[in-house]
Amino acid sequence: MTVFDELNDPKACERHLARLRETFPELGVGAFLVRDTSNVQWLTAFDDVFDEEAAHALYVCPDHAWLHTDSRYVTACENAARHKPLEVSAERETHAQFAVKRWGGRPSGAADALLGIEDGVSLAEYRRLQKAFAEADAGEPFVETDGVVVGLRAVKDRYEIARMRGAQSITDAAFEHIVRYMRPGMMERQVQLELEEFMLRHGAQGLAFPSIVATGPNGASPHAIPGTTMLEAGQCVVLDFGARSYGYCSDMTRTVFLGEPDPEMRAAWDALREANESVEAMLRPGVTGKEGHEQAEAVLAAAGFGGRMGHGLGHGVGIDIHEEPVLAPRNERPLVAGNVVTVEPGIYLPGKFGMRLEDFGVVTADGFDVFTNSTHDLVVI
Repeated sequence: MTVFDELNDPKACERHLARLRETFPELGVGAFLVRDTSNVQWLTAFDDVFDEEAAHALYVCPDHAWLHTDSRYVTACENAARHKPLEVSAERETHAQFAVKRWGGRPSGAADALLGIEDGVSLAEYRRLQKAFAEADAGEPFVETDGVVVGLRAVKDRYEIARMRGAQSITDAAFEHIVRYMRPGMMERQVQLELEEFMLRHGAQGLAFPSIVATGPNGASPHAIPGTTMLEAGQCVVLDFGARSYGYCSDMTRTVFLGEPDPEMRAAWDALREANESVEAMLRPGVTGKEGHEQAEAVLAAAGFGGRMGHGLGHGVGIDIHEEPVLAPRNERPLVAGNVVTVEPGIYLPGKFGMRLEDFGVVTADGFDVFTNSTHDLVVI
């Protein structure tokens, strides 16, 4: 099998649409309207077509699928749709008007006369749907759904896993580079720019998210924004970053030390590493996200850092940087093979320091396959 074969699956669109259609009986719908761009991207399996603009609607019924777009995207969509089981339309009308036409004259009360809509549809979009269907004398056949496509996306295909491995290889290389580059006296923002430019110069299509570089007390804020704070000897620096490659994200965090850490920092790092590695050793089908989170919390508490994490242990990764499932107290559903999640315990001591150690990987039939190759050993600059 070639690298191209690993990164591509010509049947992905057909399979993803089939998985959505399999939900119709349980949802009690005869068709489904998809407006979330990431969900549209996953269902169509189009590459290099979509951007941040919510300019597309996918209408899926049992025997056909239509993608409604506009003149800015139609050529790229038509090229991507070749040999795929869907039709592209750029009719100059609203997505709501387009949906009414696809709906047609289904009689009220028919078994298939309900249209599933995503829970992420805006109120303005919903009002447009109401108006368009009312003007067509079609009533309001809408069934509001909860995370249907997002839930399907939580189980990754082989080609999706290959793409995330590739994105992570760029991210690992960026970490190796940045630890050689960083020095006391640099600003957080300077390190952030170097980190991100390296990823873009070495194969990333873009960034998975704006990188975090947080030194000293700033590290105690898990989503700190890099600024003009200088790196100083005796501190630790949190680096949280990821690349986007072939439409899929990577995500990793490492904490590096500017000189040998003091005893409290060293104890925190040792606890953090044990928490990360003990969870990665236990993840497998059947373990719940709650159990994974509680394991990390227990390790941190035993080391004297109870209550110092404050966030969920991990989240899904894929087309978006935050997907399902999550490793958090609210998730009592068992993990399944194909789930891709992060494991990122953190310790945050306001006014002193913060640190986090994050890998991501895929749940397999018998364990957890970590994509991240960067060391867990203490990194001292």
